[in-house]
Amino acid sequence: MKVAGLGFKRNVTVAALREALATAGGPDGLAAVATVSDKAETVSLKLLARELNVPIIARPVELVAGIATSTQSEFIKAKFGTGSIAEAVALAVAGRGARLVSRRAISQDRTAAAAIAEGDGE
Repeated sequence: MKVAGLGFKRNVTVAALREALATAGGPDGLAAVATVSDKAETVSLKLLARELNVPIIARPVELVAGIATSTQSEFIKAKFGTGSIAEAVALAVAGRGARLVSRRAISQDRTAAAAIAEGDGE
């Protein structure tokens, strides 16, 4: 299962999400987009998921805390307990054997981050 993990600020635009995803490798072959539960209802995310025709899969922040990530944001680490929400949620949702296909990429306006992981989906 190929999943794009997305971390973003509340005021993110769909354009910023698209840009981060494109920089991370693009949407080809994605089975889902993923984020933390408290951001799953964000309008821009819903628009992107609809545009890509994929579901949004959300995970509670407690389940992504502690997941080792290849990139590290000290701010994110202090707030959420992982170095990258985008990478951690992508790995969490991709399932057993998950590995990063693309490390975290950040939109130019710094409101969105995306990472792509693949795993067995379970």
